[in-house]
Amino acid sequence: MFPVRLRSELSASSLILTRGIDRCLWLFTAEQWQILSDKVMESASLFQSQSRSVLRRLIAPAQEIEIDKSGRISIPQSLREFAGLDKECVFLGINKYFELWDAAEYEKYLGESEADFRGATEGLGSICL
Repeated sequence: MFPVRLRSELSASSLILTRGIDRCLWLFTAEQWQILSDKVMESASLFQSQSRSVLRRLIAPAQEIEIDKSGRISIPQSLREFAGLDKECVFLGINKYFELWDAAEYEKYLGESEADFRGATEGLGSICL
């Protein structure tokens, strides 16, 4: 089920779904996906192995999925397996895209990345509220 609160923010009934960098799935509106994929394609070179890797793991598996009237989405098996999706999932709304995590995998990620997070927040020291 796509959360009602997040679904109400969408103007379309479909999203683009692809593999995330971490063990999660990324969901984009068609417009945001077009912007991202265009930028990735512009910066990629077919003659560089790192570029080909990004294209194969981010652009190639992207698929359009429909949100049905009940708010359900159907996730292709290959992407479910990549993210390790089981029963409990976590949806994160992150400004211009969404992340979908298996709940246990997300908890594991939070624990393993705590030190990285703390270090990254130090770089935000110039932000004033």
